[in-house]
Amino acid sequence: MEMRTLGRSGLKVAPICLGGNVFGWTCDEPASYAVLDAYVAGGGNFIDSADVYSRWAPGNSGGDSELIIGRWMRERRNRAEIVLATKVGSAMGDAPHQRGLSRRHIIAGVEDSLRRLQTDYIDLYQAHIDDDETPLDETLRAFDDLVRAGKVRYLGASNYSAWRLTRALWESDRRGYAPYICVQPRYNLIDRADFERELGPMCQELGVGVIGYSSVASGFLSGKYRRGGPMPTSARAGGVQQRYMNDRGFAVLDAVLKVAEAHDATPTQVALAWLLAQPAVTSPIASATSPQQTTELIGAVGLRLTPEDLAALSV
Repeated sequence: MEMRTLGRSGLKVAPICLGGNVFGWTCDEPASYAVLDAYVAGGGNFIDSADVYSRWAPGNSGGDSELIIGRWMRERRNRAEIVLATKVGSAMGDAPHQRGLSRRHIIAGVEDSLRRLQTDYIDLYQAHIDDDETPLDETLRAFDDLVRAGKVRYLGASNYSAWRLTRALWESDRRGYAPYICVQPRYNLIDRADFERELGPMCQELGVGVIGYSSVASGFLSGKYRRGGPMPTSARAGGVQQRYMNDRGFAVLDAVLKVAEAHDATPTQVALAWLLAQPAVTSPIASATSPQQTTELIGAVGLRLTPEDLAALSV
């Protein structure tokens, strides 16, 4: 698998990033190990998680995904081969200082993540959300201190607007802080307008990498949701129904299904191949709950869409 350079850095990552949001939620530990093994066997090296995964699930308190990834890396003894990404900023408790991008929460958060991941450094540490209640300089200096201490190699931001990301990059340059090298927005064939209007062009101009999430629209573009068909029993089905099961969503899905049939590919592979063909995108994030699904994700790398395909998908 040919690696891609993430932003203006020396970090080389696989063109498909494996999302760790399902580990410890819809994917138990043995199944998570099988997915991780299949991803690495297929040539992947880039795994994304967050401290909050999966605090929302009954019985979980957060850190579940990181714990599983940490134990897997320890057992496989492959930490040096993995580009490990995680995030901080989402609520990890009910107290005021258990959320956001204050120095206090960032410093506490990285130590907790390092412990759960059983490593002494994180390759890519990301602000999971923007935090306009904390001075931007406080956030950027805390992140910079982690880089200087060797606990973090590179920095990124998730769910940042174009304006906020530009401000953060300007402040980092002005003060000599380590900059955000990538951004993680919601981006897929349906959720396009916000990214393509401002953030995407800005990332191309400034050399910021893009590792978008919800690449298959929370599974909607996999083809398992159909007009008038039975609803899947997955934990995400309700949210998918509200967000994507409408005229526009089904129009995009119909186009995906036609292109998939023409290429003897799966709808998931078409959705990911479209993202890989976008000039601003470095490595879309996608999750899997079985080795078979993982192999399907990796198969998208070899799918080359024609200009006619790309036009047909722009519904």
